[in-house]
Amino acid sequence: MRGVRLGFPILLGYAPVGATFGVLARKTGFSPLQAVLCSATALAGAGQFIALSVLAAGGGVLAVLAATTVVNLRYVLFGATVAPMYGRAAGALRPLLAFTLTDETFAVNTTDARTSGADPVSALGVGAIAWVGWVGGTALGALASASIPDPTRFGAEFAMPAMFTALLVGQIESRSHAAAAAIAGVLALASAAVLPGTWGITVGAVVGAAIAAWWFR
Repeated sequence: MRGVRLGFPILLGYAPVGATFGVLARKTGFSPLQAVLCSATALAGAGQFIALSVLAAGGGVLAVLAATTVVNLRYVLFGATVAPMYGRAAGALRPLLAFTLTDETFAVNTTDARTSGADPVSALGVGAIAWVGWVGGTALGALASASIPDPTRFGAEFAMPAMFTALLVGQIESRSHAAAAAIAGVLALASAAVLPGTWGITVGAVVGAAIAAWWFR
């Protein structure tokens, strides 16, 4: 229950964005069941939206796989960071912990590990409540899509940036943390101006982290 309590704010952020995905999935040609199954088995917010945009543009499976792989490269970094914590988990829990690793669960669990010594079970609780929010939101959006012609009119797309900002603020405990976040942000914005797709995010994360680690070592 501790993990569920820690992850409840993620549910509140995921539900409206998941509903937006459900609406857009229906408009792309998905059935309600297909939209829900997509969210239930992927749990990859940005990757799912990009997959929809590729499909809507006429792209095939290979194009979707290529685009989502690039978007999700950041999880290589996340996985390396949480490996020491998740390595203590029983074998049956590790696939579930890996599946529920998202930007938001990563932020909550690493913060909890740093301040309170999070264990794999609480981390799984964070992931489980996040999954419920994402899949539940998708189901709601898919079923109500006929009544919601344009979910952006309700500002649903603002939920995710707001949640990211709140998670970032919660993780900043020193000036060096704030400087590292600023360096990564500036690099991501600068890279996004010259690189295609979402490569700017990956470049900002990798290069920004490297510069911050060297600067504040």
